[in-house]
Amino acid sequence: MSRQTKTEILDANEQLLVRLAWACEVQGMTQAQAAEQFGVTRLRVNKSLAEARERGIVRVTINSSFGPCIELEEQLRDRFGLDTATVAPVGGEDFKLYTVLGAALGQFLNRLLERPEIKLFGMSWGNTLNMATRYMEPMNRPDLEITSVMGGLTKGSDVNSYEITTRLADLCNAQHSYFTAPVYASSMASREILEQQQEFKGSIEKICAADGLALAAGDMKNSLLLADGLPQDIKTSDLVQAGAVGDIMGYFLRADGGLIHHEINDRVLGIKLTDLDDLSNVIVAAGGAEKVPIMRAILLRGCVNHLVTDEHTARGLLVASA
Repeated sequence: MSRQTKTEILDANEQLLVRLAWACEVQGMTQAQAAEQFGVTRLRVNKSLAEARERGIVRVTINSSFGPCIELEEQLRDRFGLDTATVAPVGGEDFKLYTVLGAALGQFLNRLLERPEIKLFGMSWGNTLNMATRYMEPMNRPDLEITSVMGGLTKGSDVNSYEITTRLADLCNAQHSYFTAPVYASSMASREILEQQQEFKGSIEKICAADGLALAAGDMKNSLLLADGLPQDIKTSDLVQAGAVGDIMGYFLRADGGLIHHEINDRVLGIKLTDLDDLSNVIVAAGGAEKVPIMRAILLRGCVNHLVTDEHTARGLLVASA
């Protein structure tokens, strides 16, 4: 099933990307041959092929049981009681983390969402989840519904929950729905009032009935939530002082996996963290050395079924939990 374009206006740059990608990846032309045929420089061909992969125009699938880091995956499953662990291999230290993680998560979601028993799937937001949609194959699942599971950022962004939910639903030819709320209420009292509204309660009940959720982990340095989602009266330094090592779904955790003692956790609009215990197919996809503490904290809670990460982060998690 081919993906429909969102606009009638011809994108000349994308047209060139597709032509170059087809020539080199399908027809087997060298970059020099493609440059000569299309009247561009070899450097332009090289950059175009890289952009085509980055945008998901060209998708690479490695069909080999030896591709993933088998030993690391087994150790992670045993250490944290996971159903599955997907460890994306990386070459050296100079690699694009979100691209590597996005490709691994995209392939995992392709396999999961093709299963007919998956009828309702929840999607969080973040760079990794955004990139994953660019590495998925389109499928025809009109019986599937994709719903956002977190409140949205106030700023428009490709990594916001609404955009990611819509994009995934388009890829699956599925229905979609939104959890229309900010991440946090202005106070605990405001959250309690909102929770009594029927529309809000209905959204929470739907998320709690999902057949799977894809979630990200935020650290205490470069998190999108810290930059664009925290209430103005909350300071990151206060959260750190309270022992926070990062967040999942807006809830800030200590290193041992417990919630920090801070009002921020009482103002989250959404499902409770304990609701994850009753859900199947809870996926956490994250990586990077700075995220090891929060990823370890999440895994220690025992609420995750599937982990998607990279080779370096996997080793960091195992060392930190030794």
